[in-house]
Amino acid sequence: MPGALRTCRLTACLIATAALLPPLLILPASGADEAEGQRLQNAFTDAAREFHVPRSVLMSVSYMQSRWDTHPGTPSVAGGYGPMHLVDTDRAHAPAPAPGPPEPAGGRADPLAGTAFATGGHTVQPADLDHAARLIQVPAGQLRTDPVANVRGGAALLAATQRQLGKPLSADPEAWWQAVERFPGTRDVTSAATYADDVFTLIRRGAHRTTAEGQEVTLPASPGVRSHPGPQAPKRPKNVECPPELACDWLAAPYVEIDDDGDYGNHDLADRPRDQRIDYIVIHDTESTLPNMFKTVQDPTEASWHYSIRSSDGHVTQHVRTKDEAWHSGSKFVNARSIGIEHEGFLAHPGSWYTEQMYRSSARLVRYLAKKYGVPMDRQHIFGHDNVPSPTGDSIPEMHEDPGPYWDWRHYFDLLGAPLKATAGPDSPMVMMLPDYATHRPRYTGCDGAGVPCKPHGSSAVRLYTRPDESAPLIQDPGRRPDGDESTEDVSDLGSRVSTGQTFAVADRSGEWTAIWFQGNKAWFKNPAAHPTAVGASGRMVTPKAGLDEIPVFGRALPEAEAYPEGVEEEDESPLPYSLRAGQRYVTQSGVGGSYVDRSTFSATPQPVVLGHERYYEIQFGHRLAYVRADDVDLVEARATTAGPAGR
Repeated sequence: MPGALRTCRLTACLIATAALLPPLLILPASGADEAEGQRLQNAFTDAAREFHVPRSVLMSVSYMQSRWDTHPGTPSVAGGYGPMHLVDTDRAHAPAPAPGPPEPAGGRADPLAGTAFATGGHTVQPADLDHAARLIQVPAGQLRTDPVANVRGGAALLAATQRQLGKPLSADPEAWWQAVERFPGTRDVTSAATYADDVFTLIRRGAHRTTAEGQEVTLPASPGVRSHPGPQAPKRPKNVECPPELACDWLAAPYVEIDDDGDYGNHDLADRPRDQRIDYIVIHDTESTLPNMFKTVQDPTEASWHYSIRSSDGHVTQHVRTKDEAWHSGSKFVNARSIGIEHEGFLAHPGSWYTEQMYRSSARLVRYLAKKYGVPMDRQHIFGHDNVPSPTGDSIPEMHEDPGPYWDWRHYFDLLGAPLKATAGPDSPMVMMLPDYATHRPRYTGCDGAGVPCKPHGSSAVRLYTRPDESAPLIQDPGRRPDGDESTEDVSDLGSRVSTGQTFAVADRSGEWTAIWFQGNKAWFKNPAAHPTAVGASGRMVTPKAGLDEIPVFGRALPEAEAYPEGVEEEDESPLPYSLRAGQRYVTQSGVGGSYVDRSTFSATPQPVVLGHERYYEIQFGHRLAYVRADDVDLVEARATTAGPAGR
């Protein structure tokens, strides 16, 4: 049937059905005098009634599409607009199959492959903005900028899909499962079933959120709504390591010699965890579109990572086996102990790229990997590229800043099933950074040009000052800016900030302000009791042993000299250019043994790992992690019942 004719008949069918059916939902009407902050909530109620879609279904689908954020007039990477993420196909960045020839190390699968849906002879399309505009008879441009029209368009599409499936516009949310599966235009059956399962899980649990635009939206819990059987595990290439509910493909990163001088790329063979534990999972963003990153990961002269996650739908592509070492973090020490995951996105444009489906796919993958390898679910083991410890002092200015201050760590750990929360009272000698993401909006510049103010947006980062005063200078990072330049509010400047979930020792308190030990100094942040930026934490801290005025801080934990076998050159320790002085304390969540792998030669088998007997503690020393020798420090317990700040 021609598209225009089909749309016309479908619209007429919806109108006729609405006239014949009795009211299916008993929902309160919204009045014109309702508070502006309830406008989106009322839009869901009104659209649900108008198109005979259960409000819980409409709201939960919208949450999965956008977390109810509007981003008025700003498209996502997929060309999606508004709280329903309706896609303008003319403006979408069309994903392309991974380029290049198949690699010999296992071949590759098309990252866009999958079993496509077909309904009534028509392949399922994403939530099409133009189609929605025709259904509700408004200009397409209105759906890009007006959240109320956007919600109406989404409701009309859900109803249209339900009718296409030959199903009634039922008041029972369970009757809408198939329509929900098809709403986002997901390319394969597994992803569609996982999406629908997420929608119905949210319906059962309910949700409340203050959106990026300040709208208060509440989805009441409906615990009696049943789910359908979970998605079946898809057929995959043999190299892929993914949880069964994720659609994952393989695109090999090459392990090949580049020239006659012995240079090679773009990762190293290993035998983890047999030869070395996997302790960390590193979260990256691509700072590029995914097709470009696919080209990069297939280039043996470039870097590599283990997984890529697409922004538009959370599709996962694996490039390096987890047993092998990818070149992703900027630190050979961390590479040897970690798995690197790239997320399609730009740290300065979170609303367009850090999508809910990407967050959820990533959390499923990380939860699976953490369980498989025993990685603790905390921020000293699951951290950003911007938290990777600099291996040497000279490397500090070259370390990366992604995924940046807009990555929602609090939401991410909720999805991991390891929510970040207070574990001690407000007077504990330890605090965990835990600002409310939606309302915590520090000033940033540089999102759209040097010095240009960024649009206000929720943030996971907390800015630090030299005194308890917002007019005071920002704290400085002498390693990052060895020339003495001051820290700035630039979105990529890490010199004066810490991040959600990171835990620090309290150095002082003054009114609404709290100071933490940060790179050897007191660093202050505003922490009002009514709206705390940080919460009490319990755990362990390290402090220099009695009699030591100062101890060295390292960016890696290396073996002692005696541990290196003959023929393996000892690696220089290279302490970092910071001070950890007597009386200061830093939080530790694990001890580590020294290790080193001389992976500098192309080989058909993994190089041996040099393991030392000397122990280190990993500490939250600044925005980045660091290490101190266990023999240099004493452990101090901060228990949940402990009161009073340390170091005052």
